[in-house]
Amino acid sequence: MQIDKLRGKELDQLFNSILSLKDLEECYRFFDDLCTVNEIQSLAQRLEVARMLREGNTYHKIETETGASTATISRVKRCLNYGNDAYELVLERLKNEATE
Repeated sequence: MQIDKLRGKELDQLFNSILSLKDLEECYRFFDDLCTVNEIQSLAQRLEVARMLREGNTYHKIETETGASTATISRVKRCLNYGNDAYELVLERLKNEATE
């Protein structure tokens, strides 16, 4: 499993750090220190691409609305179809939070 290749002390520390954040403001502060603005925007873009793919939008519409390349859209689609179902997990939780 590909995810096992990632496992390690440093990543555990990173993920535990993220899990320790208490609110959006702490997330903004931490990620601003951790990543460049472009890296953060790329991560957010991928999540939006996943949401739009899940809703059945075309590559053209996704490209137009998000500015994502077809390569990025294809990569996200591959993860949705053959990945670890993490996009599905997160998107479903976000959807549930929005309806509560």
